[in-house]
Amino acid sequence: MLQVENIDLYYGASQALKSVAIRAEIGRVSCVLGRNGVGKTSLLRAIAGHQPIRAGRVLWEEEDISGFAPYDRAARGIAYVPQGREIFPLLTVLENLQTGYAALPRALRHVPDEIFDLFPVLKEMLTRRGGDLSGGQQQQLAIARALANRPSILLADEPTGNLDPGTADEVFQLLMSQARGAGLAALIATHNPDLAARMDRTVTLDDGHLV
Repeated sequence: MLQVENIDLYYGASQALKSVAIRAEIGRVSCVLGRNGVGKTSLLRAIAGHQPIRAGRVLWEEEDISGFAPYDRAARGIAYVPQGREIFPLLTVLENLQTGYAALPRALRHVPDEIFDLFPVLKEMLTRRGGDLSGGQQQQLAIARALANRPSILLADEPTGNLDPGTADEVFQLLMSQARGAGLAALIATHNPDLAARMDRTVTLDDGHLV
């Protein structure tokens, strides 16, 4: 289980997170709900190690990983799908999928067949540049890139943002099936209360603290 214990996070003198405590359990999809700018992205970045915390702890399977670098957290199975996808537009689909291999043992540095079962359109586009894909396809690529690292924890920041309703629902169903079917702990940040209502557990952030 992932546990976040009373963390504080600052950007200079501005406090973005105020004693936030949450948990995410294996096989369940947990949600962080809130308006834009309330600290959802800061929370996921703190868990992934992209932003240092000032106080509190982040634990995975009872190990304190608060001081670990992002690549050490990735090696322990934490995968992050950032808001806005952040794929590499000039790299091919295959090269994008391979970008996270450094955290894996050499024997596992290949794309699992299950990725193409989940995202068959990507198999047809392996040699196309990421920037040539549609928005929905790029979102699938960002999720597939995270899953290619065989994670135990999947963090996804607004994974259905800027997608049409049909594509957004497809992406959401994929995330739900992976968490429940592949034994992941999934933590999804969203501003959409309708989406949050479909998840297993929801906490709400406002102005950097739980409400």
